Amino acid sequence: MAQGEMNDGGLLNIQPSELRFAFELKKQSSCSFQLTNKTDQYVAFKVKTTNPKKYCVRPNSGIISPRSSCDVTVTMQAQKEAPHDMQCKDKFLLQSVIAEHGAATTDITAEMFNREPGKLVEEFKLRVTYVMASPPPVSEEQQEGSSPRSSTFEDGAQSLQTQDSASRLKEPSKENSSEAFTMILKLTEEKNNAIEQNQKLQQEVDLLKSEVNRHHMFFVVVGAVLAALIGYIIKMSYY
Repeated sequence: MAQGEMNDGGLLNIQPSELRFAFELKKQSSCSFQLTNKTDQYVAFKVKTTNPKKYCVRPNSGIISPRSSCDVTVTMQAQKEAPHDMQCKDKFLLQSVIAEHGAATTDITAEMFNREPGKLVEEFKLRVTYVMASPPPVSEEQQEGSSPRSSTFEDGAQSLQTQDSASRLKEPSKENSSEAFTMILKLTEEKNNAIEQNQKLQQEVDLLKSEVNRHHMFFVVVGAVLAALIGYIIKMSYY
């Protein structure tokens, strides 16, 4: 069954049909969607993804009673790098099939979703979209201090700025925001790399100091032994 047909007459209604994750470097992000059984029968479902190590789906399978709903939560693991242009190629596949009356989640098997003659297994693909994490809230004092209320002309006359102009000054375009976000991620990564290099250099310096101290102690011991030996020889020469 095609993707668009499922919501019009299939077994399950999916809201929303797109997974939108608030992307923030090195932090988990979650979103959810709701499955609604539009039939008078029990429906089994199963969620698959092209990148199972990156996402955690709860529940990833289940039974939905007639005319009932089920919420599914998808958690994206913390990411160390941002994808190019904030585009994600990961996909999710939702499979659904009519189950026996009174079936429970423990009754679900992998064979239930196998395609066979005379058996309807519906499939629906969910796209994944990354959105920028929300910026920290701005206090009223900051808004008042940063919002230009009027502009002064050369002749000393003043005119209030329109609300649209102020809004354009406050809110950067999506393109500029994406570029700034990408730049921040790059700078953060460079900073972390510099810290790691500094730590490695410090470890090498400490190791070098330890080697020097060991060599110094060796020469001190050898010198003491030689001095004792020379003293002994001189002492023996008198006898």
